[in-house]
Amino acid sequence: MSAVKHDVFQAIADPTRREVLRLLSEKEMPISALTSHFPMSRTAIAKHLAILTEAELVSGEKVGREKIYRLQPEPLAELKDWLAYYEQFWSNKLTKLKYVLEENDED
Repeated sequence: MSAVKHDVFQAIADPTRREVLRLLSEKEMPISALTSHFPMSRTAIAKHLAILTEAELVSGEKVGREKIYRLQPEPLAELKDWLAYYEQFWSNKLTKLKYVLEENDED
């Protein structure tokens, strides 16, 4: 198995790639259908798809003359796990804010 050139974090860093993932979460589609959603060339979308494919977030299967792309959400679990660790800090801050606001209400 070859090394992945782009990891999940690099792949989702770009807003266009995040939108491609969102579109593919709704349905599988060929590059022509994806390109119609963006103000950029087919070549530019192909480059974004290549990065998403390298990160194993997207796969493409040749069907007739077209390649149909589909979302592979499993690698997003790595992102979910990473964010879950930091969620404790957000929850802690919200709890402190609630406490401060309740204290000020009593005054």
